[in-house]
Amino acid sequence: MAITPVMNATYDLIGLNYNASRNADPQIFERLLYHLSPATNGLYLDIGCGTGNYTKEFAKRDFQFIGVDPSMTMLSVANAKTSNVTWQQGSAETISLPSETIDGVIATLTIHHWDNLEQGFKRLSEVLKPEGKIVIFTSDPAQMKGYWLCHYFPEMMEDSALQMPTLELIEQLLLKCGLTLVTIEKYFIDPNLQDLFLYSGKHHPGRYLDPNFRRGISSFSSLANETEVKEGLLQLEADIESGQIDEIISKYENNLGDYLFISVKKIV
Repeated sequence: MAITPVMNATYDLIGLNYNASRNADPQIFERLLYHLSPATNGLYLDIGCGTGNYTKEFAKRDFQFIGVDPSMTMLSVANAKTSNVTWQQGSAETISLPSETIDGVIATLTIHHWDNLEQGFKRLSEVLKPEGKIVIFTSDPAQMKGYWLCHYFPEMMEDSALQMPTLELIEQLLLKCGLTLVTIEKYFIDPNLQDLFLYSGKHHPGRYLDPNFRRGISSFSSLANETEVKEGLLQLEADIESGQIDEIISKYENNLGDYLFISVKKIV
């Protein structure tokens, strides 16, 4: 399907290599499916769809989706994957759709990339039908402080946490935009996770030594200081070899969860 350019995006910088490590994870998809509860006669959005990994999984089950992303590079990859999804360049803040035409929205690891979170929620509320749903998959800054990555890459992780909206802010902005938070579900990284985002190496620290793995993660590709990463990787490699990594990881064990599924509904 043809894609009309709307804007340039920094995501183009990592788009070409994105799918080397990013795939739809079955467990995450099932939780998105559960919380969204889509109908086959409905119309849904995947905001910040990237290369369309999760969009494609919904399409496989005959759900009608529009995949939206700022990056033409990402969308070009997505467009090559499937013919039964509409791809649109844009963002949550600028989505070009009529009011009250969308039954639900998924937003997977994307809200921290939005330029204006309130405007994004406001626009999604406008295009949602009454009682329409939004399912957000994200991480809270408090959760990120519990990642053992903080031991090796403290500045990168601090910058990464700072760009993540807090749960309190999300809830406040939702209410301002005619939306309400329904449920919050903690997600703990599964050792067999197939979508290799930032903390996907929680149980497999050696993954971070692979430059191809790091290239698909925006914290490493966009926020990280080259010197800190180099020194952190050297220390990580040494700790893996000595077994010290196990002690480091144990110090960061917590019950906060690693990410969150946030289920939202439009207020009638």
